[in-house]
Amino acid sequence: MDLRTEHLAPTVGPDPTTLPLSLARGILFCILEVCKGGNLRKKFYSKTCPEAEDIVRTKIQTHVSARPNLPAKLIRMHFHDCFVRGCDGSVLLDSTATNTAEKDAFPNSSLSGFDVIDDIKEALEAKCPGIVSCADILALAARDAVAVKSTNSWEVLTGRRDGTVSSSSEVLANLPAPFFNFTQLKASFASKQLTVHDLVVLSGGHTIGIGHCNLFSNRLFNFTGKGDQDPSLDPTYANTLKTKCQGSSDSTTEIELDPNSSNTFDSDYYSILLQNKGLFQSDAALLTTKISKNIVNELVTESKFFTEFGQSMKRMGAIEVLTGSDGEIRRKCSVVNSS
Repeated sequence: MDLRTEHLAPTVGPDPTTLPLSLARGILFCILEVCKGGNLRKKFYSKTCPEAEDIVRTKIQTHVSARPNLPAKLIRMHFHDCFVRGCDGSVLLDSTATNTAEKDAFPNSSLSGFDVIDDIKEALEAKCPGIVSCADILALAARDAVAVKSTNSWEVLTGRRDGTVSSSSEVLANLPAPFFNFTQLKASFASKQLTVHDLVVLSGGHTIGIGHCNLFSNRLFNFTGKGDQDPSLDPTYANTLKTKCQGSSDSTTEIELDPNSSNTFDSDYYSILLQNKGLFQSDAALLTTKISKNIVNELVTESKFFTEFGQSMKRMGAIEVLTGSDGEIRRKCSVVNSS
């Protein structure tokens, strides 16, 4: 039976058609949560490891105080994990002599923060051996790192188990690329049961962090193959970027995604977009359809962005999760358990 039809046939409770739009959307989101991650729940470790979430939070606060760019790195790592094989911690696995893992695929070559996840895992193993999954640690760490840098937080349901497979060959086919147009982005998110609304909201994660020149330099130097510039990019901003990027193959120069507040988690990303200063082609793509541009305009309001970001992160965090007896609880996040 199709779970969507089963859960969309309520016999009790309010009729969504008679409710305000925002409340009706909330009910629909809850329905989607049941379909996509029903085995995840609040306080999953309350009996088996009651201090688990406190340990993660304390560790993250310490690490972020020393590394202000860590929230962006952990949000990105969580995203890259969930879009390949679901949120199963497969991005954390090291390559072996017989297998090249996800973390060594090109799109993941600039990921960092693995040492932070390992540190948290070590502390949890000392307190509650074999209980807390690496996938849950990553989901909690991403949330807690953002909370250090802003007033924003969201509920993270737990109960994920860790995958045992990680293949670099699966990364490019599953991760949306920074040069994607809107049609490609929409298809990529839809393949993970995420909506256009989720696409625009989760793109707001670019309010923190950096991008390397080679990922957007075609917009500056050779947009259509004729040595031209992307006309959708603000010309003054483009000229500023040209003074920083050393040509189209510059893979070392780092540019702030949000030049106004790249270490502050806020809604400024959307204001930047509306000024035609989105760094990646995938950012600018959000202004190319009426529906996505309308969402961008809504999310300029910070309280709206914070609320929606938390909801979309919950949905992303439930993509293809392993629960129950599936997968395993890794003793070390970088390697599968030995048989």
